[in-house]
Amino acid sequence: MRRAGLKGAKARRPRKRTSRRSVLLIGAGRMGSALIKGWLAANRFSAIHVIEPAPSAGLRTLARKRTIVLHRGLPAAMPPLAAVVLAIKPQVLKGEADLLGILGKTGALVLSIAAGIGTQLLRTRLGGRAALVRAMPNTPGAIGRGITVLCAGGKLSAKDRALAEGLMSALGETLWIDDEALMDAVTAVSGSGPAYVFLLAEALAAAGRAQGLDGPTAERLARATVAGSGALLAADRRPASDLRKEVTSPGGTTEAALNVLMAREGVEALMGRAVDAATRRGRDLGKA
Repeated sequence: MRRAGLKGAKARRPRKRTSRRSVLLIGAGRMGSALIKGWLAANRFSAIHVIEPAPSAGLRTLARKRTIVLHRGLPAAMPPLAAVVLAIKPQVLKGEADLLGILGKTGALVLSIAAGIGTQLLRTRLGGRAALVRAMPNTPGAIGRGITVLCAGGKLSAKDRALAEGLMSALGETLWIDDEALMDAVTAVSGSGPAYVFLLAEALAAAGRAQGLDGPTAERLARATVAGSGALLAADRRPASDLRKEVTSPGGTTEAALNVLMAREGVEALMGRAVDAATRRGRDLGKA
């Protein structure tokens, strides 16, 4: 991202976070914009400062609200902050050493949602001062139905932990893990997972067309089936395998299909290879 405003930026002495009600969001793409909407709905902060060199029309509309302060680059004088959320691409974040150095002096909690970027690198760039959290949300957070996994980058106070949860609960559920080494697997399952589900909807519609359904009908059936099944899975806490078995009559059409999908090289094997590939890619991103 553009470093406009970095020169001459003055880092203020850390202040106690107890009196702060402002957050700084760096990067306002799809996930960043979803966070802004969630924070506004929850009335969580008195001010939301957003750094976005190329704000979308939607962001510019949101910025008309008094709560939001839009910046094209880092402000010359940093406002008092409770938290900083890093929502920029991993490859961009790695090149922002100066920015991270300034943020590390604010005394604010720093939360990163950049895939593959470990807390060790961030802690070094931040100067070892900031309370730090790594998080992995997913795109259903855009409608408040996502899940975010959080991992502390070192010792974290109960207040900072609650603040991190409050930041990400704007997108849906939150879950903590202790072992950061598992974050690449988390990314592969829940971070990338929505794409796998969307692919299922695509494939189901294509299969319907192959059997003679017209395009709009196949698309509508596939979308409604995937969405409805997801809603049922959320509402019914029984194992997914139990729900699957309820649909499957012995000798029926569902069983015939599942005999193909559950074959040795079927869905489970394919999903295992897919998640493994995503996990390995996440580790590679962290090393690059």
